[in-house]
Amino acid sequence: MDGQGSPLVLVVDDDAHMRDALGNLFESVGLNVEVFGSTSELLDRPSKVSSGSCLVLDIRLPGVSGLDFQDKLARLGTNIPIIFMTGHGDVPMSVRAMKAGAIDFLTKPFRDQDMLDAVSNALILDQARRTSDGELSALVKRYESLTSREREVIALVTRGLMNKQIGWELGLSEITVKIHRGHLMEKMAVRTLAELVKVYEAIKPVLNK
Repeated sequence: MDGQGSPLVLVVDDDAHMRDALGNLFESVGLNVEVFGSTSELLDRPSKVSSGSCLVLDIRLPGVSGLDFQDKLARLGTNIPIIFMTGHGDVPMSVRAMKAGAIDFLTKPFRDQDMLDAVSNALILDQARRTSDGELSALVKRYESLTSREREVIALVTRGLMNKQIGWELGLSEITVKIHRGHLMEKMAVRTLAELVKVYEAIKPVLNK
């Protein structure tokens, strides 16, 4: 059901009638959809988890609950937008779900349009996330093209050290530091120190993993 490159909506609900209803609803508006009866069924298909653009998740499920599954996905580093649904919603549940990053919380029975609106919003957020991830990946690749010396220089430059200070730290002449600095800025595709600092700060969390 999921065309390559097209957004994929994943549905997890132990109620077969609800799975069928949601599957038909999403397909009726041209969305790709895959349905699962439990979180373990979905985890058995890791490629689906990684390619999913949105997860519609029942909060009360056999085995691992929807909320616990949300926590598990976060630990795995999976940032798929989640829409929770429940027939037993209460305030603490919704607060916990939203604090953990859920984008919506629909109480059964919900209107079809409310679900479609929630999914539409989720797909927009997912596209923005994938674009951001792609840009970050490109920046990391640029950083990986730097020599070990250039990486030492970029770390000191972005701390605000002058070329002369960097040279003293690394045992290099000021002119050598200028050469390394010019090369690394060219490789990182930046023209100013401000741009370099912004780029380096963006990739540091990835480099420190």
